[in-house]
Amino acid sequence: MKLNLPNKLTLARVALVPVFMVFAAFSQYGRADCLPLCGLLAGIVFSIASFTDYLDGNLARKRGLVTNFGKFADPLADKMLTTAALLYMVVDGVCSPVVLCVVLFREFAVAGVRMVAASKSRVIAANMWGKVKTVLQMGTIILYYFASFFAPPDAIGTVTLITQALCWAVAAVTVLSGFIYIKDNAGVLLD
Repeated sequence: MKLNLPNKLTLARVALVPVFMVFAAFSQYGRADCLPLCGLLAGIVFSIASFTDYLDGNLARKRGLVTNFGKFADPLADKMLTTAALLYMVVDGVCSPVVLCVVLFREFAVAGVRMVAASKSRVIAANMWGKVKTVLQMGTIILYYFASFFAPPDAIGTVTLITQALCWAVAAVTVLSGFIYIKDNAGVLLD
């Protein structure tokens, strides 16, 4: 199978996930063994990976390069990237494990609906709320890593508080987007 440019960008995003994870693991914001530069590098890698999400989708739609591989790999790459980042934010103490669980539960539910739809030869596109959720997740993560690097040492509490509030906003939008997705596609489950 020959990969088109959007699919190559998606694979690049997958390849950036472990790179991000290495930098995130060494950043440990607010801890004695923190390497602040690693936090900045984690933010840069995450930003680049997030941009490939925007770019591959636009290219695929505008150039008519939508493929089954892309329909599968693109959302998987997004989930790998954002889940890894949220997990490290839980470890850093700036994201509640409840938020991560809400995000994972929603993703499992949506994946289940998509699998049922696929078994019936149907493809369900992401809705606007799913895109809002993704943008809010990515924006929160990017803000956290850049703020962690650029904020002065006495602003740790402020960065943490803002990040925690944004993580709870992510959870709220995640619940809303999941509910709307399942409601709009309930027919697939009830056929």
